[in-house]
Amino acid sequence: MKRPEIIVIASQNSHKIIEFEDAFKNTGVTIKSLKHFDNVPEIDETGSTFEENATLKATGIMKFSHQAVIADDSGLVVKALNGAPGVHSARYAGDHDDDANNNKLLKEMQNKSDRSAYFESVLVYLTPEGDKVVASGRIDGEILTARRGNNDFGYDPLFYVPSQQETLAEMTTHDKNMISHRGNAIRNLLSRLQGLWD
Repeated sequence: MKRPEIIVIASQNSHKIIEFEDAFKNTGVTIKSLKHFDNVPEIDETGSTFEENATLKATGIMKFSHQAVIADDSGLVVKALNGAPGVHSARYAGDHDDDANNNKLLKEMQNKSDRSAYFESVLVYLTPEGDKVVASGRIDGEILTARRGNNDFGYDPLFYVPSQQETLAEMTTHDKNMISHRGNAIRNLLSRLQGLWD
């Protein structure tokens, strides 16, 4: 499999882009985000799994950019809620914000004794030549009954990691990236790609 000169990350999220740039810094590959392009198409995430959604995004952006692409889909999976919010994590409370999603999660988790949950991230690498590599990562934890921490992003203030004895929102960005689902997925993908590239 040919090593590309450029990989487009199918995102405009600056935190994600920094994570990818950091991981790929010694590979000789230039990382670009969707901010480098005009008229980026809106990709409908209609899949029922993280991998399906990541594949939809990767395919759409690869056809648009004609470059190798990495797309991700991730979310929170709560055992007591039969896997919800899952692929609907970003829109759990409808077209609202993180605060509304967290409020809905707290309400749904009232009186639930099993508070186990995990974050999962699935990355899909796709090239115009038809190469496809899938990698995933996850982090296990528990849903608290109240928010903790100031590094607010998504469900982080409610997601407690027993091994670290703090929520994701209480960790520094560096510490979070070292153990996060996306960090794990990026490391897994990079390891697989380096084994496949010529």
